[in-house]
Amino acid sequence: MGFRLPTLLPSAIINGIMNDKALSEHVKDLLRAPGLSAFEASVREVVAAAWRPYAPQQTVSRLGSLHALQSGTGRSNRPKILLAAHMDMVGLMVTQVEGGFCRITEIGGLDARILPGQAVVIHGREDVPAAVVLPPAALLPPDRKNEIPRLRDLWLDTGLPETEAARLIRTGDTASFSQAPLDLAGGRIAGRSLDDRAGVAALTVCLEELAARPHRWDVIAAATVQEEETLGGAATSSFALHPDLAIAVDVTFGAAPGLPEHKTFPLGGGPTIGLGPNVHPGVHRWMIRAAAKAGIKYALEVMPAHSGTDAFAMQVTAEGIPTGVIGIPLRSMHTAVEIVALSDIKAAGHLLAEGIGALDDGFLSKLRWE
Repeated sequence: MGFRLPTLLPSAIINGIMNDKALSEHVKDLLRAPGLSAFEASVREVVAAAWRPYAPQQTVSRLGSLHALQSGTGRSNRPKILLAAHMDMVGLMVTQVEGGFCRITEIGGLDARILPGQAVVIHGREDVPAAVVLPPAALLPPDRKNEIPRLRDLWLDTGLPETEAARLIRTGDTASFSQAPLDLAGGRIAGRSLDDRAGVAALTVCLEELAARPHRWDVIAAATVQEEETLGGAATSSFALHPDLAIAVDVTFGAAPGLPEHKTFPLGGGPTIGLGPNVHPGVHRWMIRAAAKAGIKYALEVMPAHSGTDAFAMQVTAEGIPTGVIGIPLRSMHTAVEIVALSDIKAAGHLLAEGIGALDDGFLSKLRWE
């Protein structure tokens, strides 16, 4: 399945992703594109353009995941590693249009507490700006005034007259946060969809670095679809591509006041390396060695059950794929103002490149679960 690539490449790609300013612009390009779970076509075009200079052989899966191949320098029957980061994001879907208002449900898991007052864009026949509203507390019965908002109590107010709303908006249309990317102090950036466009950007960093250094293995970067709902992109891509190793690159919980220290990780402290049943111990050890050799700061992330990432689907595809997980600390997950440190994105990409550069033709024969 093919697709049309933009004629001009983003300025971040022209200038080089390893440049901090260019990396910031690349991340912002990714954040500006919509692409809710199962509706990823718009962001896929942005990712394809970013990866094309480093991995020009690109295909799109039947579900819409993007695959980009960077060939290795080893023997003709080269082993291959799949790097997966999901490009879908959380958001809303219209369930009913009433006058100039829309009832809504969630896509991908949202906390209703953060929704009132949010500005959104409804992706109807045309993009329609709207605000998430709820009844004023003063007009509610006394026993409901202090209730936590529920999704069924919220509306999208479009400001449109009834006939115009009916013309532009249909049941099933999606709505995404309209928060623009925001630069924060200390090399931080805030915005919608950093879960997991930050991981996509880390793959861009990795591909750029590997393009400038020899590596024996074939590398397939995948921007997967539907991770927030079904893990369908990772499951189908890993089945179709049948890699010898797979790494899921996703976000993890960033440290903030009031959050448990043993479940969160500081922004700017480097990526996390997962350890748990979704992670092959041999792959985990390989990533630890790569981080140590390159002097990359990292934290160990314990994942005693489902990792909550594409690794869950990739690990059990076909006869099983040795899989690992790299995390990028992120604050305010599943909101319009998710926050990451650009240095962590760059470090995650560098860690991937270092590990892949160390893979030799005999790595698989020495890989053991024990």
